[in-house]
Formats: sequence, C-alpha cells, structure tokens
Amino acid sequence: MPQHQYGLGGLTVLHLAQPVEGGVARVVTDLARAQVRGGARVVVACPQEGPLPEAVRAAGAATVPWPARRAPGPGLPREVAAAARVIRDTAPDLLHLHSAKAGLAGRLAVRGRIPTVFQPHAWSYEAAAGPLRAAAVRWERDAARWADRVLCVSAAERASGQAQGVRAHWAVVRNGVDTAHFTPPLRREGVRAALPALAGLDPDAPLVVCVGRLCPQKGQDLLLAAWPEVAARLPRARLVLVGDGPDRTRLRLAAPAGVLLAGPAADPLAWYQAADAVVQPSRWEGMALAPLEAMACGRPVVLTDVGGARESLPAADADTCVVPPGDAAALAAALLRLLTDPALRTAAGLRALAHAREHHDVRRAADAVTALYAGLLPLPRAQQEPAR
Repeated sequence: MPQHQYGLGGLTVLHLAQPVEGGVARVVTDLARAQVRGGARVVVACPQEGPLPEAVRAAGAATVPWPARRAPGPGLPREVAAAARVIRDTAPDLLHLHSAKAGLAGRLAVRGRIPTVFQPHAWSYEAAAGPLRAAAVRWERDAARWADRVLCVSAAERASGQAQGVRAHWAVVRNGVDTAHFTPPLRREGVRAALPALAGLDPDAPLVVCVGRLCPQKGQDLLLAAWPEVAARLPRARLVLVGDGPDRTRLRLAAPAGVLLAGPAADPLAWYQAADAVVQPSRWEGMALAPLEAMACGRPVVLTDVGGARESLPAADADTCVVPPGDAAALAAALLRLLTDPALRTAAGLRALAHAREHHDVRRAADAVTALYAGLLPLPRAQQEPAR
C-alpha cells in the first residue's frame, strides 16, 4: 500500500460535517485519522450528538460544536453565522465541507476566500422533488464557483452533477474502507453464535444482512417488499436490518415473517461476517460504504443501480448483482441466485474481497485526498524555489 507522498505538517484542516452518523461520519473519521498521522492540525466542526465527535477525538482530531440540522429550514442563517464563527476562530488553511448542509452553510460563510473542498456524499437534489429539487439544482450550479474542488466519491456522482449543469473543478476519489479491520471471518458459525440477536437461529439458515440508516434513501421498504418471494423459496432464510433511523417504526410494522430489526451497531463487522449475502437497495447514493465493507469481509453484495453501485463491484458481477432501483422482483431474484448457488456465492465473495482490497482501501483514498489538498495549497516555504 502506498504511503503518503504529500505532507500536511503544520497545516490546519477544518472539516465541516452534517450528518454525524452513517457513511459521512465514517469518511470524516477516516480522513481525520490519516491527516493527523500526516502531521496536520485537524478540526471537525459538527453537531455534538451522534457518533462522529467521539470518533474523531479518538482519531486525534479536535472537535468544535456546529449546531446544524440535517435538513434545510429557517435556521439556515444561524447555521451560516455559526459556521463563519468556527472558521474565523479555527483559521484553517483548507476547508473541507461534507454533504449538503455543510456544503450550503460553509460555502455561504466563506464564498471562496480560503481553499475549499466540497464533497456532496450524494447530491442534495436527489433527495428532493418538484420545486425543492429545482431549487437544489440551481444552488449547486451557483455555488460551484465557491469550491476549489467538488470532490465526488464515484464517477457516477460526478456525471450526475455534470448532467444537471454543475460546472465545477471536479475530482473523483472513490470511497475506501479499512481493509485491515473489515476482513473475512475464520469461522462464520462462530460469528453467528456470538451475536445475541441470532440466538436460536439454525446455523445453516441462509442469512441476508442490510446495514444502513433506516430511511427512504436506503430503500429497506423495497427490500421488505421483495423478501416474501425469497422466503417462499427458502423458508429458513432470514433477513436482518442493522441500523436506526426515522423509518424504524414503519419498517418494524411492515416486516414480514423471517425479518429481524437488530437496531444500530457501532461496528457492523460481525454482521457482515455472519451473512451469506449483503444487500443495499438504495434509491440514491454517491457510493455507499456498507457494500464496500461487506466486500472486504468476502461477502457478495446485491445493489440497486444507483450512483457508484457498478463502480463498487468487480466487472464480472455488475450485471448479476446490480438490479434496477425500485424493482422488488429483480431484487428477490438476485438474492435467490446467490442464496441457492453456493459455488456462485463463494466465487462472487472471493472476487468482492480481491476487488475491495485492490481498489477500495481507505489508505489509498486518504492519500488521494491528501494529494488533492496539496494541489490547492501553496508549497511550504522549504519546498519553494529560491529567489533569483
């Protein structure tokens, strides 16, 4: 694995982040950890609830409160003012904005006065409809001038922005995961036995796991609609939804037989290792982290054909493991192909493992972001050419 080629020693990097859970929080934490090791002073400004503040402090970064709601609303002027105060007090050399709310407030607060990276983590307009979607597209077009780089996690995410008329200085760094932590189990049976939520489960029962926030974006409702077809063919099969979110009660009430809502997991490693297959039925993404984590554990994944899905997978699996979004029948058929064919499942898992290690290691992603920063910042005095 390549080592850092660009130093950050003596630089202050400020990450402004909202949300504070899920994939965004993991990306921010991984970047903060790598940048602290690279010698930077790293500050993360974010709401103080959720797992992100504690995680970045454990990574060696500082945190400062930035009270901001996830959704847009009448509190935006206060959020922009608070972001401006944090930026003034921190005096960063570079500002890295994560997701729609931070991208909105941070760009309004700074307006290009310091080097700024905006990372959408899936475009804001993809979560909207009607006039709100049109307004989000107009904002992304207008605000692109206040970002020195718009950093996308997949080529598909960049293509989506370009298709909407966003004219930006683009960069693509595909998401990475900790392949030293997310690894295949020595014995799957032992992992299952250690998970209290699976107590009493037949050790040979097919197990499908879906990890993610319980919300419309992640599409667990589609998965529940697909599951009866899987269960009709494989009555012993079980589906586990790992996560929490605003759809928890609705999904619990709609869950058919054979489905377990396990709640949130601070570390989903054991769930990936226990699974026969992992599924992510999202309605939109930039590039989801959960499938990459599952692949690093040697698990085959089934994805809906949204941003980053095909780029996540080995080419040999893109047609069989990627299904149209919103198509419950196709989702069930893809899961059944894996669950009923052990040889296919094993081969797909081995390809997934090799692909994750080669293309989606978090160290590679962090090095690429560091190189991107270096292109936006003046050279340290010691590296500048001497005056003539």
